[in-house]
Amino acid sequence: MRFIDEAKILVRSGKGGGGCVSFRREKYIPRGGPNGGDGGKGGDVIFRASGQLLTLYDFRLKRVYEAENGRPGLGSQCNGRHGEDLVVDVPVGTLIYEVFEEEQSEKLICDLTENGQEIAIALGGRGGKGNMHFKTATMRAPRFAQPGEPGEEKNLRLELKIIADAGIVGLPNAGKSTLISALSAARPKIASYPFTTLTPNLGVMEGDDGRRLVMADIPGLIEGAHEGLGLGHQFLRHVERNRFLVHLLSVEEIDLDEPFSGFDLVDAEIKAFDEALAAKPQIRVVSKIDLWDADKLAELRRLAALEGKPVFQISALTGEGLPALVEEMWRLSDLEE
Repeated sequence: MRFIDEAKILVRSGKGGGGCVSFRREKYIPRGGPNGGDGGKGGDVIFRASGQLLTLYDFRLKRVYEAENGRPGLGSQCNGRHGEDLVVDVPVGTLIYEVFEEEQSEKLICDLTENGQEIAIALGGRGGKGNMHFKTATMRAPRFAQPGEPGEEKNLRLELKIIADAGIVGLPNAGKSTLISALSAARPKIASYPFTTLTPNLGVMEGDDGRRLVMADIPGLIEGAHEGLGLGHQFLRHVERNRFLVHLLSVEEIDLDEPFSGFDLVDAEIKAFDEALAAKPQIRVVSKIDLWDADKLAELRRLAALEGKPVFQISALTGEGLPALVEEMWRLSDLEE
């Protein structure tokens, strides 16, 4: 299933039921008076964040969401039933915007960042009062009642930004999917060609003390990603939620004359998209070291030391270097809490 992180939908809350015009009619009780009941309130449209959902895919299949209308009032002072609320589940991390098509503008309504968080987006219309409310000393037989109020109708744009502790970023084919598979129970699709990952994959790393660290494997970025080239722009938004970044660079992309230019390229794209993202803590990792011999790896460590920037060397395939990387990820996670 293709990852969907944006959708446009229409929501309508329920209309209120109309009040009833009715008069008491019983044997031996002439002119019993008005006894029309009230109409029921229309149902609300409520959005709820659910940790069971990962995409907005369902909202591409269904575009209109309507709550139930309130029922009209009845005689004998019987009120109409309220319309049932419509609860719409969305993934945790969903932003909900109201779209104003005439003004060609939109307004952020809410940001659902916690599992179970709810918000009423469209409120149901109020039910109308029955004629029993309008009896007075001078009007003993009112032959009118209030109509129910209309519900609300709103055009919405839903946008999903993944919430994770660590965002795993890098050039295409850097080994991000393999790393997340090695560190968690996640099993993303993996192959040895660029742009394998078309969807952000989530993985959970569990510590011996019961701690959990959520990782998001962000699809590979290319030069110009912040301008929408490749798949970059639509996925860079997911990095905004991450507490720190794990930046991978494959040895296949390294020339010892300019060994860290791949890091610089992706860093530039992230900074061009949002400078706040570039300021997030980052762990630099050289991956797939099983493809290089010991001499080249030693030279790479020497060049990293000259720059004064720690660079971890790992092979997700063999497991070499992973314990040190995991320890550093836990350390950053504790610092960010």
